[in-house]
Amino acid sequence: MSQRIVIDPITRIEGHLRIEVEVANGKVKNAWSSGTLFRGLETILQGRDPRDAWLFTQRTCGVCTYVHGLSSVRCVEDAIKLKVPRNARLIRNLLMGAQFLHDHIVHFYHLHALDWVDIVSALKADLKKTAALADSVGNAPRSGVNDFKTVQEKVKKLVESGQLGPFANAYWGHTAYKLPPEANLMAVSHYLDALRLQAKSARMHSIFGAKNPHLQSLSVGGVTCARDLSPDRIAEFLYLLKETKAFVDNVYIPDLLAIASFYKDWGSIGGTTNFLAWGEFPQSGKEPGSLMFPRGVIFKRDLQGIKMADPGKVTEHIKHSWYEGDLSRDPSKGETRPKYDKLDPDNKYTWLKAPRYEKEPMEVGPLSRVLVAYAKGDKATKKIVDDTLKTLNIPVTALFSTLGRTAARALETKIIGDAMEGWVMQLVENLKKGDDKIYRGFKMPRTGMGVGLNDVPRGALGHWIDIKDKKIGNYQLVVPSTWNLGPRCEQNKLGPVEEALIGTPIADPKKPLEILRTVHSFDPCIACAVHVIDPNTNETYKFTVV
Repeated sequence: MSQRIVIDPITRIEGHLRIEVEVANGKVKNAWSSGTLFRGLETILQGRDPRDAWLFTQRTCGVCTYVHGLSSVRCVEDAIKLKVPRNARLIRNLLMGAQFLHDHIVHFYHLHALDWVDIVSALKADLKKTAALADSVGNAPRSGVNDFKTVQEKVKKLVESGQLGPFANAYWGHTAYKLPPEANLMAVSHYLDALRLQAKSARMHSIFGAKNPHLQSLSVGGVTCARDLSPDRIAEFLYLLKETKAFVDNVYIPDLLAIASFYKDWGSIGGTTNFLAWGEFPQSGKEPGSLMFPRGVIFKRDLQGIKMADPGKVTEHIKHSWYEGDLSRDPSKGETRPKYDKLDPDNKYTWLKAPRYEKEPMEVGPLSRVLVAYAKGDKATKKIVDDTLKTLNIPVTALFSTLGRTAARALETKIIGDAMEGWVMQLVENLKKGDDKIYRGFKMPRTGMGVGLNDVPRGALGHWIDIKDKKIGNYQLVVPSTWNLGPRCEQNKLGPVEEALIGTPIADPKKPLEILRTVHSFDPCIACAVHVIDPNTNETYKFTVV
Protein backbone atom coordinates (compact mmCIF):
# COMPACT_ATOMS: atom_id res chain seq x y z
CA MET A 1 0.00 0.00 0.00
CA SER A 2 1.33 3.45 -0.93
CA GLN A 3 0.75 6.90 0.54
CA ARG A 4 1.37 10.49 -0.58
CA ILE A 5 3.56 12.87 1.40
CA VAL A 6 3.54 16.61 0.70
CA ILE A 7 6.17 18.97 2.10
CA ASP A 8 5.00 22.52 1.42
CA PRO A 9 6.85 24.75 1.81
CA ILE A 10 10.36 23.34 1.81
CA THR A 11 12.27 25.52 4.27
CA ARG A 12 15.97 26.39 4.50
CA ILE A 13 15.97 27.33 0.80
CA GLU A 14 15.37 30.55 -1.17
CA GLY A 15 11.90 30.78 -2.68
CA HIS A 16 8.76 28.67 -2.72
CA LEU A 17 9.09 24.92 -3.34
CA ARG A 18 6.59 22.11 -2.86
CA ILE A 19 7.71 18.46 -2.94
CA GLU A 20 5.19 15.63 -3.22
CA VAL A 21 6.23 11.98 -3.08
CA GLU A 22 4.52 8.62 -3.18
CA VAL A 23 5.93 6.14 -0.64
CA ALA A 24 5.52 2.37 -0.92
CA ASN A 25 7.24 -0.32 1.15
CA GLY A 26 9.30 2.28 3.01
CA LYS A 27 10.79 3.92 -0.10
CA VAL A 28 9.91 6.77 -2.45
CA LYS A 29 8.16 5.35 -5.52
CA ASN A 30 7.31 8.59 -7.35
CA ALA A 31 7.98 12.32 -6.92
CA TRP A 32 6.79 15.73 -8.12
CA SER A 33 8.68 19.02 -7.72
CA SER A 34 6.57 22.20 -7.82
CA GLY A 35 7.81 25.78 -7.90
CA THR A 36 4.87 27.83 -6.67
CA LEU A 37 5.75 31.48 -7.47
CA PHE A 38 5.68 33.26 -10.83
CA ARG A 39 7.81 36.38 -11.39
CA GLY A 40 7.98 37.36 -15.07
CA LEU A 41 11.46 38.89 -15.34
CA GLU A 42 11.75 38.13 -19.04
CA THR A 43 8.63 40.19 -19.73
CA ILE A 44 9.94 43.11 -17.66
CA LEU A 45 13.10 43.34 -19.80
CA GLN A 46 11.48 43.62 -23.22
CA GLY A 47 12.05 47.00 -24.86
CA ARG A 48 14.83 48.09 -22.52
CA ASP A 49 18.43 49.03 -23.29
CA PRO A 50 20.58 45.84 -23.38
CA ARG A 51 23.22 47.61 -21.25
CA ASP A 52 20.71 47.83 -18.39
CA ALA A 53 19.66 44.18 -18.42
CA TRP A 54 22.25 43.09 -15.86
CA LEU A 55 20.93 45.53 -13.26
CA PHE A 56 17.48 43.96 -13.50
CA THR A 57 18.50 40.31 -13.79
CA GLN A 58 20.95 40.57 -10.90
CA ARG A 59 17.91 41.24 -8.71
CA THR A 60 16.44 37.89 -9.64
CA CYS A 61 17.74 36.83 -6.25
CA GLY A 62 19.61 38.31 -3.31
CA VAL A 63 21.29 35.00 -2.53
CA CYS A 64 22.77 34.36 -5.99
CA THR A 65 23.32 38.10 -6.00
CA TYR A 66 26.17 38.48 -8.52
CA VAL A 67 25.75 35.61 -10.93
CA HIS A 68 22.86 36.84 -13.07
CA GLY A 69 24.60 40.15 -13.59
CA LEU A 70 27.64 38.36 -14.99
CA SER A 71 25.56 36.11 -17.27
CA SER A 72 23.71 39.16 -18.52
CA VAL A 73 26.76 41.23 -19.47
CA ARG A 74 28.28 38.13 -21.06
CA CYS A 75 25.24 37.55 -23.27
CA VAL A 76 25.30 41.17 -24.48
CA GLU A 77 29.07 40.97 -25.06
CA ASP A 78 28.50 37.79 -27.05
CA ALA A 79 25.85 39.53 -29.15
CA ILE A 80 28.15 42.46 -29.98
CA LYS A 81 31.32 40.30 -30.26
CA LEU A 82 33.23 42.09 -27.50
CA LYS A 83 36.17 40.74 -25.46
CA VAL A 84 36.84 42.38 -22.09
CA PRO A 85 40.35 43.38 -20.89
CA ARG A 86 42.29 40.79 -18.88
CA ASN A 87 42.04 42.81 -15.67
CA ALA A 88 38.26 42.86 -16.02
CA ARG A 89 38.32 39.08 -16.48
CA LEU A 90 40.42 38.68 -13.32
CA ILE A 91 38.18 40.95 -11.25
CA ARG A 92 35.08 39.16 -12.50
CA ASN A 93 36.69 35.84 -11.52
CA LEU A 94 37.47 37.18 -8.05
CA LEU A 95 33.92 38.39 -7.58
CA MET A 96 32.52 35.06 -8.76
CA GLY A 97 34.97 33.20 -6.53
CA ALA A 98 33.84 35.26 -3.55
CA GLN A 99 30.25 34.31 -4.43
CA PHE A 100 31.17 30.61 -4.35
CA LEU A 101 33.03 30.78 -1.04
CA HIS A 102 30.26 32.68 0.70
CA ASP A 103 27.43 30.69 -0.84
CA HIS A 104 28.84 27.20 -0.22
CA ILE A 105 29.76 27.87 3.41
CA VAL A 106 26.28 29.25 4.12
CA HIS A 107 24.67 26.30 2.39
CA PHE A 108 26.59 23.60 4.22
CA TYR A 109 26.22 25.02 7.72
CA HIS A 110 22.97 26.97 7.69
CA LEU A 111 20.82 25.29 5.05
CA HIS A 112 21.95 21.67 4.84
CA ALA A 113 23.83 20.68 8.03
CA LEU A 114 20.68 20.31 10.13
CA ASP A 115 19.64 17.41 7.87
CA TRP A 116 22.60 15.49 9.31
CA VAL A 117 23.18 17.13 12.72
CA ASP A 118 20.84 16.61 15.69
CA ILE A 119 20.95 19.87 17.63
CA VAL A 120 19.22 18.57 20.76
CA SER A 121 21.58 15.57 20.95
CA ALA A 122 24.42 18.06 21.55
CA LEU A 123 23.13 18.48 25.12
CA LYS A 124 24.37 14.94 25.90
CA ALA A 125 27.91 15.57 24.66
CA ASP A 126 30.94 15.08 26.89
CA LEU A 127 32.86 18.35 26.67
CA LYS A 128 36.35 16.82 26.90
CA LYS A 129 35.54 14.26 24.22
CA THR A 130 34.13 17.01 22.01
CA ALA A 131 37.31 19.07 22.33
CA ALA A 132 39.40 15.98 21.55
CA LEU A 133 37.27 15.24 18.50
CA ALA A 134 37.60 18.81 17.22
CA ASP A 135 41.36 18.68 17.74
CA SER A 136 41.62 15.39 15.82
CA VAL A 137 39.70 16.49 12.71
CA GLY A 138 40.77 20.10 12.21
CA ASN A 139 42.12 23.34 13.57
CA ALA A 140 38.94 25.27 14.23
CA PRO A 141 38.86 28.45 16.32
CA ARG A 142 37.31 28.35 19.77
CA SER A 143 37.58 24.54 20.13
CA GLY A 144 38.46 24.19 23.81
CA VAL A 145 36.35 22.68 26.57
CA ASN A 146 35.15 26.09 27.76
CA ASP A 147 34.19 27.09 24.20
CA PHE A 148 32.03 24.00 23.77
CA LYS A 149 30.57 24.49 27.25
CA THR A 150 29.40 27.96 26.21
CA VAL A 151 27.74 26.57 23.05
CA GLN A 152 26.11 23.71 24.98
CA GLU A 153 24.68 26.18 27.51
CA LYS A 154 23.23 28.30 24.69
CA VAL A 155 21.50 25.25 23.20
CA LYS A 156 20.25 24.23 26.65
CA LYS A 157 18.65 27.63 27.20
CA LEU A 158 16.91 27.42 23.84
CA VAL A 159 15.57 23.94 24.57
CA GLU A 160 14.43 24.83 28.10
CA SER A 161 12.68 27.96 26.85
CA GLY A 162 10.64 25.90 24.40
CA GLN A 163 11.66 28.29 21.65
CA LEU A 164 14.42 26.80 19.53
CA GLY A 165 14.69 29.83 17.26
CA PRO A 166 16.49 28.87 14.02
CA PHE A 167 16.44 25.23 15.16
CA ALA A 168 12.66 25.00 15.58
CA ASN A 169 10.28 22.64 13.73
CA ALA A 170 12.93 20.03 12.92
CA TYR A 171 12.87 16.29 13.49
CA TRP A 172 15.21 16.11 16.49
CA GLY A 173 15.67 12.57 17.76
CA HIS A 174 14.88 11.06 14.35
CA THR A 175 16.31 7.56 13.89
CA ALA A 176 18.05 8.68 10.67
CA TYR A 177 20.45 10.87 12.69
CA LYS A 178 23.70 8.94 13.25
CA LEU A 179 26.24 11.40 14.68
CA PRO A 180 27.33 10.89 18.30
CA PRO A 181 26.51 13.76 20.69
CA GLU A 182 30.09 15.06 20.58
CA ALA A 183 30.05 15.41 16.79
CA ASN A 184 26.67 17.14 17.01
CA LEU A 185 28.00 19.66 19.55
CA MET A 186 31.09 20.32 17.41
CA ALA A 187 28.89 20.91 14.37
CA VAL A 188 26.60 23.29 16.28
CA SER A 189 29.63 25.28 17.40
CA HIS A 190 30.88 25.51 13.82
CA TYR A 191 27.39 26.54 12.70
CA LEU A 192 27.78 29.61 14.90
CA ASP A 193 31.37 30.20 13.73
CA ALA A 194 30.15 30.09 10.12
CA LEU A 195 27.59 32.81 10.88
CA ARG A 196 30.43 35.12 11.86
CA LEU A 197 32.63 34.09 8.96
CA GLN A 198 30.02 34.49 6.21
CA ALA A 199 29.57 38.14 7.12
CA LYS A 200 33.28 38.68 6.53
CA SER A 201 33.43 36.71 3.29
CA ALA A 202 30.52 38.76 1.92
CA ARG A 203 32.71 41.86 2.36
CA MET A 204 34.92 40.66 -0.48
CA HIS A 205 32.10 41.60 -2.83
CA SER A 206 31.90 45.08 -1.41
CA ILE A 207 35.58 45.81 -2.17
CA PHE A 208 35.45 45.41 -5.96
CA GLY A 209 31.65 45.39 -6.29
CA ALA A 210 30.65 48.37 -4.08
CA LYS A 211 28.17 46.36 -1.99
CA ASN A 212 26.51 43.05 -1.27
CA PRO A 213 23.91 42.01 -2.24
CA HIS A 214 23.50 43.33 -5.77
CA LEU A 215 26.95 44.51 -6.84
CA GLN A 216 27.33 47.75 -8.77
CA SER A 217 30.63 47.49 -10.63
CA LEU A 218 29.69 45.34 -13.63
CA SER A 219 29.29 46.83 -17.08
CA VAL A 220 29.01 45.56 -20.61
CA GLY A 221 32.65 45.87 -21.66
CA GLY A 222 34.30 45.16 -18.31
CA VAL A 223 34.07 46.50 -14.76
CA THR A 224 33.96 50.00 -13.26
CA CYS A 225 35.92 49.66 -9.99
CA ALA A 226 39.04 51.59 -11.10
CA ARG A 227 39.30 53.55 -7.83
CA ASP A 228 39.33 50.31 -5.82
CA LEU A 229 42.46 48.93 -7.49
CA SER A 230 44.66 50.45 -4.78
CA PRO A 231 47.18 48.55 -2.63
CA ASP A 232 45.04 49.02 0.48
CA ARG A 233 41.85 47.71 -1.13
CA ILE A 234 43.59 44.74 -2.73
CA ALA A 235 45.29 43.92 0.58
CA GLU A 236 41.90 44.05 2.34
CA PHE A 237 40.44 41.65 -0.22
CA LEU A 238 43.39 39.29 0.19
CA TYR A 239 43.12 39.38 3.99
CA LEU A 240 39.42 38.42 3.88
CA LEU A 241 40.16 35.74 1.31
CA LYS A 242 42.84 34.16 3.49
CA GLU A 243 40.57 34.20 6.54
CA THR A 244 37.82 32.51 4.55
CA LYS A 245 40.27 29.98 3.09
CA ALA A 246 41.50 29.12 6.57
CA PHE A 247 37.92 28.35 7.62
CA VAL A 248 37.44 26.14 4.55
CA ASP A 249 40.70 24.26 5.18
CA ASN A 250 40.45 23.95 8.96
CA VAL A 251 36.71 23.68 9.58
CA TYR A 252 34.56 23.09 6.48
CA ILE A 253 36.55 20.25 4.87
CA PRO A 254 37.25 18.45 8.20
CA ASP A 255 33.57 18.75 9.17
CA LEU A 256 32.52 17.33 5.81
CA LEU A 257 34.81 14.32 6.23
CA ALA A 258 33.80 13.78 9.86
CA ILE A 259 30.06 13.90 9.13
CA ALA A 260 30.32 11.90 5.89
CA SER A 261 32.08 9.06 7.70
CA PHE A 262 28.84 8.36 9.59
CA TYR A 263 26.62 8.55 6.49
CA LYS A 264 28.43 6.43 3.91
CA ASP A 265 25.15 4.68 3.05
CA TRP A 266 24.08 7.96 1.45
CA GLY A 267 26.73 7.30 -1.17
CA SER A 268 24.11 5.14 -2.87
CA ILE A 269 21.05 7.33 -2.31
CA GLY A 270 19.83 10.39 -4.20
CA GLY A 271 21.72 9.98 -7.45
CA THR A 272 20.85 11.11 -10.97
CA THR A 273 21.97 9.96 -14.43
CA ASN A 274 23.12 12.86 -16.63
CA PHE A 275 25.31 15.89 -15.84
CA LEU A 276 25.91 19.27 -17.50
CA ALA A 277 28.44 22.03 -16.77
CA TRP A 278 28.92 25.21 -18.81
CA GLY A 279 32.22 25.77 -16.98
CA GLU A 280 33.56 28.83 -15.19
CA PHE A 281 36.58 30.99 -14.39
CA PRO A 282 38.20 31.78 -17.77
CA GLN A 283 41.97 31.98 -17.56
CA SER A 284 42.27 33.86 -20.86
CA GLY A 285 40.03 35.40 -23.50
CA LYS A 286 39.61 32.04 -25.19
CA GLU A 287 36.46 30.28 -24.03
CA PRO A 288 35.60 27.53 -23.36
CA GLY A 289 39.17 26.24 -23.77
CA SER A 290 40.66 28.25 -20.89
CA LEU A 291 37.93 27.62 -18.30
CA MET A 292 39.33 26.42 -14.96
CA PHE A 293 36.19 24.36 -14.43
CA PRO A 294 35.76 22.90 -17.93
CA ARG A 295 32.62 22.74 -20.02
CA GLY A 296 31.16 19.30 -20.64
CA VAL A 297 28.22 16.91 -20.60
CA ILE A 298 28.06 13.37 -19.19
CA PHE A 299 25.35 10.89 -20.13
CA LYS A 300 24.46 7.78 -18.12
CA ARG A 301 27.28 8.35 -15.61
CA ASP A 302 29.85 7.51 -18.30
CA LEU A 303 32.94 9.45 -17.23
CA GLN A 304 34.91 8.01 -20.15
CA GLY A 305 32.42 9.28 -22.71
CA ILE A 306 32.40 12.95 -21.71
CA LYS A 307 31.51 15.41 -24.50
CA MET A 308 31.71 19.16 -25.04
CA ALA A 309 28.44 20.87 -24.06
CA ASP A 310 26.67 22.93 -26.75
CA PRO A 311 24.08 25.59 -25.72
CA GLY A 312 22.42 25.05 -29.10
CA LYS A 313 21.20 21.67 -27.88
CA VAL A 314 19.15 23.13 -25.00
CA THR A 315 15.36 23.22 -25.13
CA GLU A 316 12.75 24.20 -22.54
CA HIS A 317 9.61 22.10 -22.13
CA ILE A 318 6.34 23.33 -20.64
CA LYS A 319 3.99 20.34 -20.97
CA HIS A 320 3.74 20.08 -17.17
CA SER A 321 4.21 23.78 -16.37
CA TRP A 322 1.68 26.59 -15.97
CA TYR A 323 2.30 28.25 -19.33
CA GLU A 324 0.33 28.50 -22.56
CA GLY A 325 0.81 25.58 -24.92
CA ASP A 326 2.96 22.50 -24.52
CA LEU A 327 5.68 22.92 -27.18
CA SER A 328 9.39 22.77 -26.37
CA ARG A 329 11.51 25.70 -27.56
CA ASP A 330 15.10 26.80 -27.95
CA PRO A 331 15.78 29.43 -25.21
CA SER A 332 16.64 32.02 -27.87
CA LYS A 333 13.06 31.70 -29.12
CA GLY A 334 11.53 31.07 -25.72
CA GLU A 335 8.24 32.50 -24.50
CA THR A 336 6.98 33.20 -21.00
CA ARG A 337 3.18 33.31 -21.20
CA PRO A 338 1.66 32.28 -17.86
CA LYS A 339 -1.56 30.29 -17.70
CA TYR A 340 -2.37 28.94 -14.23
CA ASP A 341 -5.21 26.46 -13.85
CA LYS A 342 -4.70 24.14 -10.89
CA LEU A 343 -2.04 21.99 -9.30
CA ASP A 344 -2.43 18.59 -10.92
CA PRO A 345 0.52 16.14 -10.64
CA ASP A 346 -0.81 14.22 -13.64
CA ASN A 347 -0.90 17.34 -15.81
CA LYS A 348 0.48 20.78 -14.93
CA TYR A 349 1.95 21.28 -11.47
CA THR A 350 4.67 23.96 -11.42
CA TRP A 351 5.83 27.37 -12.63
CA LEU A 352 9.23 25.87 -13.41
CA LYS A 353 9.93 24.95 -17.00
CA ALA A 354 11.75 21.71 -17.83
CA PRO A 355 15.12 22.35 -19.52
CA ARG A 356 16.54 19.44 -21.49
CA TYR A 357 19.83 18.80 -23.27
CA GLU A 358 19.38 16.58 -26.30
CA LYS A 359 15.95 15.82 -24.79
CA GLU A 360 17.51 14.51 -21.57
CA PRO A 361 17.23 15.91 -18.01
CA MET A 362 20.58 17.07 -16.66
CA GLU A 363 21.78 17.62 -13.12
CA VAL A 364 23.78 20.82 -12.80
CA GLY A 365 25.80 22.23 -9.92
CA PRO A 366 28.86 21.29 -7.84
CA LEU A 367 28.65 17.57 -8.54
CA SER A 368 28.37 18.13 -12.29
CA ARG A 369 31.34 20.53 -12.29
CA VAL A 370 33.48 18.17 -10.25
CA LEU A 371 32.53 15.15 -12.37
CA VAL A 372 33.29 16.99 -15.64
CA ALA A 373 36.65 18.24 -14.30
CA TYR A 374 37.46 14.80 -12.89
CA ALA A 375 36.54 13.08 -16.16
CA LYS A 376 38.72 15.53 -18.11
CA GLY A 377 41.69 14.83 -15.85
CA ASP A 378 41.98 18.20 -14.12
CA LYS A 379 44.89 17.70 -11.69
CA ALA A 380 43.54 19.74 -8.75
CA THR A 381 40.12 18.10 -8.96
CA LYS A 382 41.44 14.55 -9.36
CA LYS A 383 43.76 14.88 -6.38
CA ILE A 384 41.20 16.24 -3.94
CA VAL A 385 38.47 13.84 -5.10
CA ASP A 386 40.75 10.78 -4.96
CA ASP A 387 42.08 11.83 -1.53
CA THR A 388 38.52 12.22 -0.23
CA LEU A 389 37.40 8.84 -1.59
CA LYS A 390 40.46 7.22 -0.01
CA THR A 391 39.90 8.93 3.35
CA LEU A 392 36.27 7.80 3.46
CA ASN A 393 37.11 4.41 1.92
CA ILE A 394 34.31 4.64 -0.64
CA PRO A 395 34.33 3.94 -4.41
CA VAL A 396 34.12 6.58 -7.12
CA THR A 397 30.54 5.44 -7.82
CA ALA A 398 29.58 6.96 -4.45
CA LEU A 399 29.91 10.37 -6.10
CA PHE A 400 26.59 9.77 -7.88
CA SER A 401 24.55 10.44 -4.76
CA THR A 402 23.34 12.92 -2.19
CA LEU A 403 26.59 12.36 -0.28
CA GLY A 404 28.63 12.96 -3.45
CA ARG A 405 26.71 16.13 -4.23
CA THR A 406 27.32 17.50 -0.73
CA ALA A 407 31.00 16.56 -0.81
CA ALA A 408 31.55 18.07 -4.26
CA ARG A 409 30.34 21.44 -3.00
CA ALA A 410 32.95 21.48 -0.25
CA LEU A 411 35.78 20.21 -2.45
CA GLU A 412 35.25 22.81 -5.16
CA THR A 413 35.15 25.52 -2.49
CA LYS A 414 38.74 24.65 -1.62
CA ILE A 415 39.80 24.46 -5.28
CA ILE A 416 38.35 27.92 -5.98
CA GLY A 417 39.76 29.49 -2.83
CA ASP A 418 43.25 28.23 -3.66
CA ALA A 419 43.01 29.59 -7.21
CA MET A 420 41.80 33.02 -6.10
CA GLU A 421 45.11 33.94 -4.45
CA GLY A 422 46.80 33.43 -7.80
CA TRP A 423 44.29 35.70 -9.55
CA VAL A 424 44.93 38.44 -6.99
CA MET A 425 48.67 38.17 -7.64
CA GLN A 426 48.11 38.30 -11.43
CA LEU A 427 46.07 41.48 -10.98
CA VAL A 428 48.79 43.05 -8.81
CA GLU A 429 51.46 42.13 -11.35
CA ASN A 430 49.47 43.67 -14.21
CA LEU A 431 49.00 46.89 -12.27
CA LYS A 432 52.71 47.04 -11.45
CA LYS A 433 53.45 46.83 -15.18
CA GLY A 434 51.19 49.81 -15.85
CA ASP A 435 48.25 47.80 -17.21
CA ASP A 436 45.23 49.27 -15.43
CA LYS A 437 42.68 48.76 -18.22
CA ILE A 438 39.39 47.32 -16.95
CA TYR A 439 36.91 48.44 -19.63
CA ARG A 440 36.61 48.31 -23.41
CA GLY A 441 34.27 50.68 -25.24
CA PHE A 442 31.82 49.63 -27.96
CA LYS A 443 28.90 50.73 -30.12
CA MET A 444 25.59 48.95 -29.70
CA PRO A 445 24.57 47.30 -33.01
CA ARG A 446 21.02 47.61 -34.27
CA THR A 447 20.50 43.85 -34.13
CA GLY A 448 22.24 40.90 -32.56
CA MET A 449 21.76 37.64 -30.68
CA GLY A 450 23.91 36.37 -27.85
CA VAL A 451 24.15 33.86 -25.04
CA GLY A 452 25.93 34.36 -21.74
CA LEU A 453 26.97 31.14 -20.06
CA ASN A 454 28.52 30.66 -16.66
CA ASP A 455 28.56 28.06 -13.93
CA VAL A 456 27.47 29.46 -10.61
CA PRO A 457 27.26 27.93 -7.12
CA ARG A 458 23.98 26.16 -7.91
CA GLY A 459 24.95 25.13 -11.44
CA ALA A 460 24.75 25.89 -15.15
CA LEU A 461 23.27 29.33 -15.89
CA GLY A 462 22.49 30.83 -19.26
CA HIS A 463 21.02 34.13 -20.46
CA TRP A 464 19.81 34.49 -24.05
CA ILE A 465 19.23 37.92 -25.65
CA ASP A 466 17.76 39.05 -28.97
CA ILE A 467 18.58 42.70 -29.75
CA LYS A 468 16.22 44.55 -32.12
CA ASP A 469 16.59 48.26 -32.94
CA LYS A 470 19.20 48.50 -30.15
CA LYS A 471 16.60 47.36 -27.63
CA ILE A 472 15.83 44.01 -26.00
CA GLY A 473 13.44 42.16 -28.27
CA ASN A 474 13.47 38.93 -26.30
CA TYR A 475 15.29 37.72 -23.19
CA GLN A 476 15.29 34.29 -21.55
CA LEU A 477 16.99 32.85 -18.46
CA VAL A 478 17.67 29.14 -18.03
CA VAL A 479 18.84 28.83 -14.46
CA PRO A 480 20.31 26.07 -12.27
CA SER A 481 17.25 25.40 -10.15
CA THR A 482 15.11 25.12 -13.28
CA TRP A 483 17.45 22.40 -14.50
CA ASN A 484 17.49 20.61 -11.13
CA LEU A 485 14.01 21.25 -9.74
CA GLY A 486 12.07 21.32 -13.01
CA PRO A 487 9.19 18.94 -13.76
CA ARG A 488 8.67 16.17 -16.27
CA CYS A 489 9.21 17.08 -19.93
CA GLU A 490 7.08 16.36 -23.00
CA GLN A 491 8.46 12.79 -23.00
CA ASN A 492 7.43 12.58 -19.31
CA LYS A 493 11.02 12.08 -18.13
CA LEU A 494 11.41 13.12 -14.51
CA GLY A 495 13.39 16.20 -13.55
CA PRO A 496 16.68 15.59 -11.68
CA VAL A 497 15.39 16.11 -8.13
CA GLU A 498 12.35 13.97 -8.91
CA GLU A 499 14.66 11.24 -10.20
CA ALA A 500 17.01 11.61 -7.22
CA LEU A 501 14.18 11.06 -4.75
CA ILE A 502 13.12 7.72 -6.25
CA GLY A 503 14.22 4.86 -4.00
CA THR A 504 14.95 7.08 -0.99
CA PRO A 505 14.27 5.13 2.23
CA ILE A 506 11.73 6.77 4.55
CA ALA A 507 11.90 5.63 8.18
CA ASP A 508 8.89 7.69 9.32
CA PRO A 509 6.46 9.14 6.72
CA LYS A 510 5.34 11.70 9.31
CA LYS A 511 8.92 12.98 9.60
CA PRO A 512 10.40 12.80 6.06
CA LEU A 513 13.90 13.93 7.00
CA GLU A 514 15.41 11.81 4.24
CA ILE A 515 13.54 13.74 1.55
CA LEU A 516 14.92 17.01 2.88
CA ARG A 517 18.48 15.66 2.72
CA THR A 518 18.35 15.08 -1.02
CA VAL A 519 16.31 18.19 -1.86
CA HIS A 520 18.61 20.43 0.19
CA SER A 521 21.69 18.86 -1.41
CA PHE A 522 20.68 20.63 -4.65
CA ASP A 523 20.59 23.99 -2.78
CA PRO A 524 17.27 25.10 -4.35
CA CYS A 525 16.90 28.76 -5.28
CA ILE A 526 13.37 29.03 -6.59
CA ALA A 527 13.39 32.83 -6.92
CA CYS A 528 15.74 32.28 -9.87
CA ALA A 529 13.85 29.33 -11.27
CA VAL A 530 10.30 30.63 -11.53
CA HIS A 531 9.88 33.52 -13.71
CA VAL A 532 4.00 38.40 -9.57
CA ILE A 533 0.79 37.09 -11.07
CA ASP A 534 -2.87 36.92 -10.04
CA PRO A 535 -3.82 33.21 -9.99
CA ASN A 536 -7.48 34.03 -10.62
CA THR A 537 -7.06 36.31 -13.64
CA ASN A 538 -3.56 35.39 -14.92
CA GLU A 539 -2.88 39.13 -15.02
CA THR A 540 0.78 40.05 -14.74
CA TYR A 541 1.07 43.09 -12.50
CA LYS A 542 3.25 46.09 -13.22
CA PHE A 543 4.41 48.35 -10.41
CA THR A 544 5.89 51.82 -10.23
CA VAL A 545 8.04 52.31 -7.16
CA VAL A 546 8.39 55.93 -5.94
